[in-house]
Amino acid sequence: MSPLVGRALGYWIMQTWMRRSSGFMLLSVILTACAVFRGLTFEKPTVRLQAINVLGLDLLGGQLSLVLDVYNPNGYDLRGQGLEAKLALEETPFGDAQLERGFTLTAKDQTVLEVPMNFTWEGVGAGARALLTRGEIAYDLTTLIRADTPVGERPVRVHLDGTVTLRQLMR
Repeated sequence: MSPLVGRALGYWIMQTWMRRSSGFMLLSVILTACAVFRGLTFEKPTVRLQAINVLGLDLLGGQLSLVLDVYNPNGYDLRGQGLEAKLALEETPFGDAQLERGFTLTAKDQTVLEVPMNFTWEGVGAGARALLTRGEIAYDLTTLIRADTPVGERPVRVHLDGTVTLRQLMR
């Protein structure tokens, strides 16, 4: 084989190998990226109303603290930028709560958040009537968590409803 043919053949082999290996490298990068992003799927956190603490009362109403148990099912931490909540008793608006400081929801773990709430006496009437007649109060809690995830900011809305008995309130 002449040196010229040998060089041409070597050049052709090298070019073919480079094209195939760059295609292989590109495919490897794409598969790795898919694996990384598959691990970044987002599941909505769950919220449970753990307690309502009375902080103070005055002539216009009072201040409460909603104690929320928030579970983050994701494999990564969520950084909360704020939380808003609306509470209704017996389908009557009771009060709005807001947590304006940042917080972290740890991956695959529960976090307890205390959210301050102001209320007026107007909202108490429906709850008091239900306690006297049925011995329990129906509540409806809607929360909005503004969370930063690895793939961007996500607003998370969670709705809870249930009943609370007088015994649970007296704990």
